[in-house]
Amino acid sequence: MTRTSYHHGALRDTLLAACLRLIETEGIGAVSLRRVAREAGVNTGAPYHHFVDRAALLAALSTQGFQLLGNEVTAARAAADTPLHALTALAETYVRFSREHPGHFRLMFRPELSQPDKHPDAMDAGDDAFTVLADTVADCVAAGLLPADKADTIAVAWWGSPTVSPRCGSTGNWKSARSSSAPRPPALVDDILRTFTAPIALIA
Repeated sequence: MTRTSYHHGALRDTLLAACLRLIETEGIGAVSLRRVAREAGVNTGAPYHHFVDRAALLAALSTQGFQLLGNEVTAARAAADTPLHALTALAETYVRFSREHPGHFRLMFRPELSQPDKHPDAMDAGDDAFTVLADTVADCVAAGLLPADKADTIAVAWWGSPTVSPRCGSTGNWKSARSSSAPRPPALVDDILRTFTAPIALIA
């Protein structure tokens, strides 16, 4: 990539965008501060103005992803007219987000890479997004749709469910996940809801 000019205040966003492109096209393994600098068209020392190491860069991108997801699920929940519709809307939003933000999604659930224990912003953003799901589950409990004693287990199990991520390219190149053979979002939403409600039917 040819070297580009930028305002210093925009350098951080430029580097994050370059990192995201690398993850989506070549995978997380391709990411290094030096490589991201080349992708962004800046000198190799530039990333250190904002990120002390690779983990800090990945944590910033994970934080950004959780903030985006949090905003989207919050809006989806607010637009729903019943707790059950809200739960369905969250499933749809979750799947759509994984499709529209594959680089973010691939990183967000890999804490060993972003090291949220050392980067609390990433942990806080993830917690905020999860809270929207937990609150929606609580609404379903209040409406008599879910058993109260299983609410926490259900929310955690759904948040960490492999239903979406393996099918959206948790390994390899994300382009392969967008092939014609990949499940389309409506099918994934149905799978999530079936996975989510099947245990409920047994314990309710």
